[in-house]
Amino acid sequence: MRPSIYLSLKLLLISLLISQSRQISAQPDSAGAAVQVLIPKAAQSRHILILPLVARSIETDWSLGVAGSFTFRINRFDTLTRTSNTQALILYSLRKQFITAVNGTTYFPGERYILNHQLSYSYFPDKFWGLAKAAPDHNEESYTFKQYYIFLHLQRKLKDRFFGGFIYEYQRLLAVDHRPGGLFDQQQVVGREPYHISGAGLSLTYDTRNNAFAPDRGSLIQVFFNHFNPVFGSDFRYTAYTVDLRRFIRMFHNQVLALQAFGQFNAGAVPLRSLASFGGSNSMRGFYDGRFRSKNQAVLQAEYRVPIVWRIGAVGFVGIGNVGDRFRDLNFQELKYSYGGGLRVALNRKERLNLRVDYGWGFGESTSHGLYFQLGEAF
Repeated sequence: MRPSIYLSLKLLLISLLISQSRQISAQPDSAGAAVQVLIPKAAQSRHILILPLVARSIETDWSLGVAGSFTFRINRFDTLTRTSNTQALILYSLRKQFITAVNGTTYFPGERYILNHQLSYSYFPDKFWGLAKAAPDHNEESYTFKQYYIFLHLQRKLKDRFFGGFIYEYQRLLAVDHRPGGLFDQQQVVGREPYHISGAGLSLTYDTRNNAFAPDRGSLIQVFFNHFNPVFGSDFRYTAYTVDLRRFIRMFHNQVLALQAFGQFNAGAVPLRSLASFGGSNSMRGFYDGRFRSKNQAVLQAEYRVPIVWRIGAVGFVGIGNVGDRFRDLNFQELKYSYGGGLRVALNRKERLNLRVDYGWGFGESTSHGLYFQLGEAF
């Protein structure tokens, strides 16, 4: 057994022990400071999970760090409102990439309001193969970026399961280190120099999912747009449109079929880090995230989830998709597809928070494959 695999198994065991022992409630003392108090399991409404993390993806290789998950209910007696969650992580990879991020979803009582948030800082040596659906392997070029990112999405219930929302997004690229005269300059990529963007938009959501982490029934239909404009302090003017459709079907013996159709469409002068990016740990697993970049993308993917024994489960997944500079380029020419499988380990069975280990293969113009260690489901 290779040392890296042995280490990951050791930390996996540690994380399971922590998930059993660190279910605590954070309550304020009389001075307002947070203290940790052990309470009976039946009365718990807040859970903290802290674990050493070994992650693996095509983009980062092996990464070491610390991850934390805080699940809670604002009103512990409101059992109809879904459980809120906040996750934080700090990662440093063998490729000298550094990532720190906080993200999560807060469900207010009665789900009258829902707040999604994501804040991150990245120092990231990355790879670039050019724009559009044809990006040959020999185009590969290294570059490095530093980035701050903020995403806020506040939704208000309009009627049962229907929500209208307001979106704000901010991104600041502090530095983009690329080879002068290389692919970035040859293709005159927008955003190859430091920049910042700021934009606001609206959303409409229909959400019947029964769980925040790993639903086994229900649907999500979400459409939104975000407009970036110098009025908001943005260096570039463009509009981003997103369509996200998900369906979760409970099969026999608690097995679940998860389906997703996802589309991202942009109009205007779209900078590098806001382009539709193909691949990664959540979409079209097996492809390097950014292996194919363009203004638009469309992806269809399915995953079948099967419980095995105790906290262990297994999944199989497939996906097809494409990118293109224009909407009509999202066709069957040079279509990309992926498939793979993985294991799930329930860190918190009540809330269905899973550690996932996936291996995916991507096929299309090029063939790639990779292993992923992540917290939470792909979709």
